[in-house]
Amino acid sequence: MFICQSMNDYQAEQLKSLRMVRRQLKALTDAELAALKAEIEDYLAFRSRVDDFLAAHFKDTCTEKCFSGRLSACCSKDGIIAFFGDVAVNALVSDEADLDRLEWAIQYPARVDKCIFLAQGGCVWRIRPVVCTFFLCDEAENRVFGDNPVAAQWAKLKEIKKHFTWPDKPVLFEWLEAFFIGRGARSPLMYIHFSPGLARIRKNRSMFSS
Repeated sequence: MFICQSMNDYQAEQLKSLRMVRRQLKALTDAELAALKAEIEDYLAFRSRVDDFLAAHFKDTCTEKCFSGRLSACCSKDGIIAFFGDVAVNALVSDEADLDRLEWAIQYPARVDKCIFLAQGGCVWRIRPVVCTFFLCDEAENRVFGDNPVAAQWAKLKEIKKHFTWPDKPVLFEWLEAFFIGRGARSPLMYIHFSPGLARIRKNRSMFSS
């Protein structure tokens, strides 16, 4: 399969992982695919909650200070940490055209100085990487939160996020990696299984539970 020769290692990792997930999903039966989608329903509901919160409290601030002003400091060049779970979830809720656009964006970024996923119309992911969604710059937080009690709501959402992503106990993102590993897949984005730090957290969890 063609890969743009001018891509850097970051782009190549993202493209390899996306194409791997696409191949694996196409090989599933309808029943297997439906079962996999059922596994992410709670996470999608949580992400919808987070999106509603951000739209209610940060949309105006972030549009004014970042998107309209083309600052987008959070969307830095090759700076987005996308977990394998992010790739799998996004693929499960996207159609082929969505994923084709994502592949194109990875290979041919709209801007050389910004995130490869940031096209002219905004982010090309259907479900953005969790790191992106939970990034709020200091200026935005200071403007919106201050003494506002909604700050406690945001703190609660960040804690709930860990129940899907942080492997001090079995979590969805770990399960998704294991599902694809069980089918022979390997990705540099499988941090929960292969990153030394996160693998150590999983090992310590096993020790304390035994």
